[in-house]
Amino acid sequence: MIKRLMLKISLYEHRITVKVILCLLLYVCVTPSFSQERVARGTADDGRVHLVHTDKLSFDQYKNPEAQILNGNVAFYHQGAELYCDSAHFYEKSNSFEAFGDVRMFQGDTLSLFSDYAFYDGNEQMAQVRYDVVLKHRETTLYTDSLNYDRILNVGYFFDGGRLVDNTAELTSDWGEYNTSTKIAIFNYDVRLKDNQSVLLSDTLHYNTALSEAHVVGPSNLTSGSSHIYSEDGYYNTKTEKARLYSRSVVRDGAKVIVADTLLHDVKAGTSEGFVNVEYNDTVNQNIFKCDYFWYDDSIGYAMATRKALAIDYSQGDSLFMHADTFKIFTYNIRTDSVYRIVHAYNKVRAYRTDVQAVCDSLVFNSLDSCMTMYRDPIVWNFNQQLLGEQIKVYMNDSTISRAHVIDQALSIEQMFDSVHFNQVSSKEMVAFFVGGEISEAQANDNVMVIYHIIDDSDSSFIAQNNMETSQLRLFLENRKMKRIWAPRSEGVMYPMSQIPPEKKFLPNYVWFDYVRPLDKYDIFNWRGKKAGTELKEQKRREQPQRSIAAKGGVGINGSGLDIK
Repeated sequence: MIKRLMLKISLYEHRITVKVILCLLLYVCVTPSFSQERVARGTADDGRVHLVHTDKLSFDQYKNPEAQILNGNVAFYHQGAELYCDSAHFYEKSNSFEAFGDVRMFQGDTLSLFSDYAFYDGNEQMAQVRYDVVLKHRETTLYTDSLNYDRILNVGYFFDGGRLVDNTAELTSDWGEYNTSTKIAIFNYDVRLKDNQSVLLSDTLHYNTALSEAHVVGPSNLTSGSSHIYSEDGYYNTKTEKARLYSRSVVRDGAKVIVADTLLHDVKAGTSEGFVNVEYNDTVNQNIFKCDYFWYDDSIGYAMATRKALAIDYSQGDSLFMHADTFKIFTYNIRTDSVYRIVHAYNKVRAYRTDVQAVCDSLVFNSLDSCMTMYRDPIVWNFNQQLLGEQIKVYMNDSTISRAHVIDQALSIEQMFDSVHFNQVSSKEMVAFFVGGEISEAQANDNVMVIYHIIDDSDSSFIAQNNMETSQLRLFLENRKMKRIWAPRSEGVMYPMSQIPPEKKFLPNYVWFDYVRPLDKYDIFNWRGKKAGTELKEQKRREQPQRSIAAKGGVGINGSGLDIK
């Protein structure tokens, strides 16, 4: 009886075991053929990659035993990121997966990533994305074929060529990275930035997508129309088309070149502003301006140089150096065949060239007639000749003096070879003509007073001194020596050298300003004004009398002391 009971229990247990085994087999065989949707286990912040959905789940114990094989509408979730694809291999043990076909990753509503393939490591939070990769972050889009995106650092790295596009510019390079937190992209090797008007080429460039600003940190070239910029340290805003340039950057606009420690350049407006050690070179007009502050507007041809300002004319073999507190250049009829320029130089002007030197308070140069007008105590030296007056007009021919016109209180002094005696001419006005950079003829008009010395040609000894007055005078010189004097009618006295009265050796307005004269191109920065009492006194010009009608109908002359009634 007991044996039968034990047998029945044994058979019952066997049946149960068989049923359990059959159920398990049926589950294993049937499960892969049915649609599956797994509810994410644990919480969203537990650090695990969660499979949210798949149309089909299966295992391949032979080819890939560690992977769950997912097909159809696959969806993953990991710490704020959602990833979708056509199929995937899910490695739950290593917290990673491979995604295939129409791969899409979304992080919030600002970042999306598209590709044909991706490998995602949930522990490192690193996505290795390949083939037709598109990263979109707000208004910025990055295109590449190989991208590694670090979700911890929020940085995407590309290393097989990439292209970044925003609202204002397009950038390409061989290698680069983009930080979605700082919105800064770093590009290396064959970098090319293009906006509507400009192309920037560089080897290293940082680009702020929020500010639309590029920062070059290596040799870079920016081209826009006729404008070209070279910089190794500078910023360029693609939205405003303005550049901030440092470290001796160069701005070239046609024939004009600007170099400075710091440059501000507006591509759209065509303006440049330079600070510290500025050099502006006009290769057409062959002049250079050096200063510590410079402003240039190409649209109107206006320039200003100040703070240690220096102008250099190198059109001739011997350059002319000029210093003033401020230079200003105005261009008229710009971009026409009748273009001309007017240059203003003012306050403490000093100029030096081997054959000519000059000082004055201010001057104006007009390229239309190649005339340079000097104002307020101007003095011009040519070798041993000194010219001064209230105003001096110097006419140039290919940057060489051809004529000088001294207006009012004109005084010409020639220092003789012994450096003791001086030929002197004073008049209301004077005109000097130059040949080969040397005075060949001088004309004096109105109230002419002359002191000149007669020299024995045989031994160059002084014979006599002639003092004369006339209404007009012409002096002819050769090799900087007086050869002939002409006057229509004159009054004068000739003194033997030993009998010259001391008061007759010099004209009343004689002053030899050797202490004012610039000694070399460096000395032009050292201002030395005239000694007190030697400045030209302003002479009041006679004014035309004003006619007035007398009270009783008569005619009078105001201010004349004459009153006719």
